Amino acid sequence: MTETAHAARTAERDCPECGEPVAEGGKYVTWCAACDWNVDPGLEDEETPGRIERVRRRLAQRYGEQLLADLADLAAPAAGAEPGAAADGARPGTRRGVAGWCATALAVAVHGVTVALLAGGLWLLVGCWGRGALPVLGGLLIGVAVVLRPRFARLPKDEGHRAVLRPADAPRLFALLDEVAATVGTTGVRAVVIDAGFNASVSAYGIRQHRVLRIGLSLWEVLSPQERIALLGHEFGHYAHGDTRHSLLVGGAFQSLDTWRYTLAPAPAHSLVEDFANLMTALPRLLVDGLLVLLEHLTLRQSQRAEYLADSTAARTAGAEAAAGLMDRLLIGESVAGALRRESVAARTRIGGAARREDPAEGLWERLTAHAASVPEHEYERLRRVAERRGHQVDSTHPPTHLRHRRLTRGAPGGALIVLDAARAAEVDADLAEARRSVARELVRG
Repeated sequence: MTETAHAARTAERDCPECGEPVAEGGKYVTWCAACDWNVDPGLEDEETPGRIERVRRRLAQRYGEQLLADLADLAAPAAGAEPGAAADGARPGTRRGVAGWCATALAVAVHGVTVALLAGGLWLLVGCWGRGALPVLGGLLIGVAVVLRPRFARLPKDEGHRAVLRPADAPRLFALLDEVAATVGTTGVRAVVIDAGFNASVSAYGIRQHRVLRIGLSLWEVLSPQERIALLGHEFGHYAHGDTRHSLLVGGAFQSLDTWRYTLAPAPAHSLVEDFANLMTALPRLLVDGLLVLLEHLTLRQSQRAEYLADSTAARTAGAEAAAGLMDRLLIGESVAGALRRESVAARTRIGGAARREDPAEGLWERLTAHAASVPEHEYERLRRVAERRGHQVDSTHPPTHLRHRRLTRGAPGGALIVLDAARAAEVDADLAEARRSVARELVRG
């Protein structure tokens, strides 16, 4: 080896584990692609999960690879086939199986407890009026039922840090959403909530369970137009495939059990009375934990299956390449959040006349897009390896991102049922312009 070559190699840095040359990562992590040295330096900083979360992760780990293998023979339908249908014409996402029916029965039982408390309280209050303390006990039971009742979500209010859009506010955006929903095989939404988060979701609100789409701009803005179609196809796909946890019955049971856990949580004890109260709630608390774990166990496999099927819907709607690109963008959430924090700090620490007159919110989303575009391929590769190492440690309710990416890329590339061209993408951006400015201004204010 010549002295020049040796100098070039040592300038790169040698891996302390295997001795292979390692390129300096600059503002990104320096790691070794040969032996994975330093590939996941943040793992030690992860918080220790609680008991329920540890169970969720173990269950998710058990199902992950097995479920991917089970779905390997699930061929995506050709363009023009019934949305959500498998190769044999069935709708695989709606197959409940024994676990699904058991989850439904358990959810009915959970809601039955609330109904029983309410009915018993009304009987004691009305039927036993004038019989000592029985009406008081009835009132107490009614109060407990009210506290533990499942609650319908509400449509968020239009505030500085978020904007709520109706069809009249953004007709071209809602036309696109209706098209994606119809292509997927479901219905559209009544409202769209725009905020700064790195996420997106479709959920229901109110007694009539109207749907609302939440779009986080820090994710939306770093996606290409076709990746945005993949994102929408995925979110609507949950409803097209009958995701159990999105149902009113089972989803409400999860909400009720979480409320029970919060209500029964032990309080800091500073007296014998508080010690006694914690002791009295210990057994019900363990029972609720057991019910929650059981419901997780009964629904997790179907929930992860629904994620894979929603990915298939995204690939069919926007194309496999766009769906796989979406998976990669999801990996850089922490980097995007860091860029937004730096923008906020820079906006609040500007000094000087010219700098002070500038509006830091102007061009914020364009700068964020440029940041995402500057993330090098070796950082994406590192994040893929981190996802593979951690498996289900980051999010126990979704299959690991690397498995989802693998499933989307291992088949033959498919065409897109919806293509968002530049002209139509610009029209949708115009509908979002005011919301983008409003959220950006609030964001830079911290």
